[in-house]
Amino acid sequence: MNPFSMVVAIVFMVMATRLLSQRYKWTDRRENDATQNADALRTQEEMRQLKERVAVLERVITDNHGSLGLDREIERLRDR
Repeated sequence: MNPFSMVVAIVFMVMATRLLSQRYKWTDRRENDATQNADALRTQEEMRQLKERVAVLERVITDNHGSLGLDREIERLRDR
């Protein structure tokens, strides 16, 4: 094997190694993004539910229908 072909072979191996390394990093990053997207969706759903609960609690607290209406509202919330 002459020196020129040896240099070409070494350069080819280095390029192939870097290419494979980048491919594996990209694949790992894509999997992490999918996991993060699922977590973000779950968090958004939890936030929506919490906002609904806070809105109901605010309505129950500020409602002026008297204690009978408040008792009914609390019982309705417990039944959920």
